[in-house]
Amino acid sequence: MRVNRILLSSALVVVALVLQVSVLSRLHLPGAVPDLLLLTVLGLAMVYGHVGGALVGFGAGLLADLAPPADHAAGRYALVLCVIGYLAGLIKPDNGRLKSATGPMVVVVVAAVGATLLYASVGALVGDTAARHVGLGSLLFTAALYDLLLAPFVVPGIMALARRAENDPLADTNSQAKKADISSGWLSGGTGLRIGGQRGGLGGLKMKARTARTARAGRIKGVKRL
Repeated sequence: MRVNRILLSSALVVVALVLQVSVLSRLHLPGAVPDLLLLTVLGLAMVYGHVGGALVGFGAGLLADLAPPADHAAGRYALVLCVIGYLAGLIKPDNGRLKSATGPMVVVVVAAVGATLLYASVGALVGDTAARHVGLGSLLFTAALYDLLLAPFVVPGIMALARRAENDPLADTNSQAKKADISSGWLSGGTGLRIGGQRGGLGGLKMKARTARTARAGRIKGVKRL
């Protein structure tokens, strides 16, 4: 990933995780908790593509696994967000720009349901049966509902920031300046063809000068004979 992608993704993931832990998880809403981290990964994945989405999802999930008050095995949420980020990146819109709000809202609902199911499935494999006691049906419904209500305020802004970082005019100026420096260095250093051309040009000038001197000497000699 590019440096600007890494910096922006890291900052957004950290901010989303802090808000998730300190604000959203303390609302004590019935059922699931609004997943701001999931929405952040979705927004970045739909601009960066499947590879970038998978990397961002894995890093965000691993950070959530290690951040307190995590009460599950490390790597569990990293796997979930890695898969979700990869799949969301596969449906990346052209140029990272949304043509309508319907598609992203469907993606948010599917991602919320899929993340909850995948998280519960991985938990069942490692012996975590908390989802059974809470009720998987209510978790799926509330997760989709909360994320759908929160998505219009998060996903478009995340995508706009990611697109702006991708099209950074300062980065374009620097890259153009580097290209100009390389080209000027190439021209000043020269190549074999350029040197050969220059030598050929100098040789032609010398030949013309010799021809002119010879012709002038001939004219002078003719005058003297007369």
